[in-house]
Amino acid sequence: MPRRLLLLFLILFIAMIGFGITLPVLPFFVERLALDEGASTGTVAFHVGGLTSAYALTQLACAPLWGWWADQRGRKPLLIVGLGGFAVAQAAFGLGTSLPLLYGARLVGGASSAALLTTSAAYVADTLPVGQRVVGMAWRGTALNLGVVAGPLLSGLLARRDWHVDVELGHFVFDGFSIPFFAAAGMAVAVLPLVIASLPESRHAGTTTQEARPTVAWGEMVGRLGDVLVLVLASQAFLALFEAAFALYAGQELDFSLGQVGYVFVVCGLVMAVFQGGVAGWMAGRVRTRHQVAVGFGLLGMGLGGLLLVESVPVVLGTVGVLALGMALIDPSLLTLVANRSGSSAGVGLGLQNMASSLGQVIGPVLGGVLYAWRPGLPFQVAAAGALTLAAIVWQAPSASSLHRAGSTGFSGSSRSR
Repeated sequence: MPRRLLLLFLILFIAMIGFGITLPVLPFFVERLALDEGASTGTVAFHVGGLTSAYALTQLACAPLWGWWADQRGRKPLLIVGLGGFAVAQAAFGLGTSLPLLYGARLVGGASSAALLTTSAAYVADTLPVGQRVVGMAWRGTALNLGVVAGPLLSGLLARRDWHVDVELGHFVFDGFSIPFFAAAGMAVAVLPLVIASLPESRHAGTTTQEARPTVAWGEMVGRLGDVLVLVLASQAFLALFEAAFALYAGQELDFSLGQVGYVFVVCGLVMAVFQGGVAGWMAGRVRTRHQVAVGFGLLGMGLGGLLLVESVPVVLGTVGVLALGMALIDPSLLTLVANRSGSSAGVGLGLQNMASSLGQVIGPVLGGVLYAWRPGLPFQVAAAGALTLAAIVWQAPSASSLHRAGSTGFSGSSRSR
């Protein structure tokens, strides 16, 4: 693995720590600010959902634009902008004393995250040859998931009332619950000079001057990537549906404690982190891409459906591990397909991939909530049926030549360079 990619994965790890830090303390921040302003508890729940959606919607809106800009101006400037924006967003959230400030911080955070996620995938595609891209994308996913797991742990250690810190700076407040956000911002600021000094630009590596600033028709790119974007959207919607509905299902139907629900999400993140770099990387070049994606959707569907058949904590953890393994196979394979089909316009293609992923993260929780209100087990039944159906469709997908023009990488092709 090139050394430059290790630095890139460190950036992603820090960025996802910032995302994970927010999860445990977001309800506290909203409750403190909204109730102080005379809001009801129902309004508090509304703003928790609103702040979560604002992050994903900003990612959705910004990802294609960042991808286009990365193709025009290079990867490194956008990585620097994204990392700097992440630091600003974390510090602003930690100092926030009003709901508008929190919304502003989340919007900046979502835009910065879109820049980092889109550009990092394009950087991996630039740096590695076609046959090694699945491995690079898998390790990228490992860095992301380790950050998501580490964030809540760091938040639990640092966000404490007994720090007895309470400093008012005009419209801003710094207290014990601000410390995790400043820790994340501090890590980003610390690594930023290293990125500026040591991370080389990847955009022009192996390209001609004419290729350096491609002009891409958005409609053509969507047509080239359409089937893969549908799979990206579906996989992220199924995962987000699980994340949104399981906490309710576990508490009301399985009588799980808050700690037990937390263990389930930690296991999910750890399995995705470990197996993306392990199993997915090992399968690259040994198993056809479409078979890897199909098996991933099959495991995802089996895990989602299996949740309705199990009750004890150990068996639930194992079942969640199965669906997480499915996602670990799906994510790097789809990213690699997008990068390969995008050619010299990988930034645009991966921006569209990030947009589809964000759209899935918006749709999934909404769908899960509606279905859960109808019947508690229905979200998992619908998602399992959808995932298993897609597994069958992808397994039987036609050859690459019948899907796309020559030179693209279709579902039937392996991840080896041809």
